[in-house]
Amino acid sequence: MIPTPFDSNPRTRLVFGPGVLDRVGALARELGATRALVVTDRGIMAAGHVARAASSLEAAGVAVVLYDAVRENPTTLDVSRCVEAARAGRADFLVGLGGGSSMDTAKGANFILTNGGEMKDYHGVGKARLPMLPLIAVPTTAGTGSECQSAALIADEATHVKMACLDPKAAARVALLDPELTVSQPRRVTALTGTDALVHAVESAVTTRVTPWSQMHSREAFRLCAGALEVVLAEPSNLEARGRMLLGAAMAGIAIENSMLGAAHAAANPLTARFGLVHGAAVGLMLPAVVRFNAEVEAARAGYRDLALAAGLVSIADSESTAVDRLVAHLEHLRRVAGIPATLAEAGVDPAMVPQLAADAARQWTGGFNPRPVDAASFETLYRSVG
Repeated sequence: MIPTPFDSNPRTRLVFGPGVLDRVGALARELGATRALVVTDRGIMAAGHVARAASSLEAAGVAVVLYDAVRENPTTLDVSRCVEAARAGRADFLVGLGGGSSMDTAKGANFILTNGGEMKDYHGVGKARLPMLPLIAVPTTAGTGSECQSAALIADEATHVKMACLDPKAAARVALLDPELTVSQPRRVTALTGTDALVHAVESAVTTRVTPWSQMHSREAFRLCAGALEVVLAEPSNLEARGRMLLGAAMAGIAIENSMLGAAHAAANPLTARFGLVHGAAVGLMLPAVVRFNAEVEAARAGYRDLALAAGLVSIADSESTAVDRLVAHLEHLRRVAGIPATLAEAGVDPAMVPQLAADAARQWTGGFNPRPVDAASFETLYRSVG
């Protein structure tokens, strides 16, 4: 069979290694920055990472403007406040420093600063008409992979509906991957963001949009994260394992950029919206059931076998069914290690809400890329299987 055609145009330069945050000033200057808005949150400020970045920027002759009020799951209000800070400081450059929320806020603000209007104007793909400001993304968690994606995920402040605003111009020009920055994370954050990266690797490996290019990144992302997550939870200062997690998360982000996600994310979002279950816990809870569900599709079984082989969970002689069993067992093991609930009941979900959750999940856009078609009835079956 001829491999699936694809057209890949990498937009983000990756700079990896302990201490590379100190290069942010030189890289910003190289991209023409004179006044950089650093978009971050108070926790990152307290950890000292913003001071390091500011010192590097200022040493390179780049003035620093600060927006440190990023909130988890940013909304249109957060974007508006960030835009105000950028305009007040006459910023001509953006640095997103923190987790996915910081990077999404920076990207969202970039749409408005350069193209005007409101976030809803950019809901979808390729809606920006004018060039956007250069962005350097500096993740402090190994999770979302936002540093390697062209999407800003922004919720409507009034309705809380998430809008995915995708545009090639929104992609970071540089992603600085410094594993030293992830050591300061609390264990719970490491567990949940690491689980998110793992789920990204698994889901992106089998979608209807999968290509040889995306699969390459999915496999390597899974190999790195599946082996390193348990290590970083047991040995938080293990810089080598932290580096593997950070690289894995970035590679999973590249895979998502090219192949999207699937039913685990579609099922997880209503759990977050209606029961406040943190995203990493929600996707980690749903993934094993989704893998079992998708394994009925031949192409998905083959993709899961590739992941299991890459992570050393099976040998080349093992069957696809064995590979799926061992993949699910490993995912369940990592879920336990991460302290994520194994059932909806453990997560505090009211079983009477399952039909509503299923209806919500069926409206999530990522479900459209799942290798096995899903509808409300399918999601109800999935939810009840993890009841």
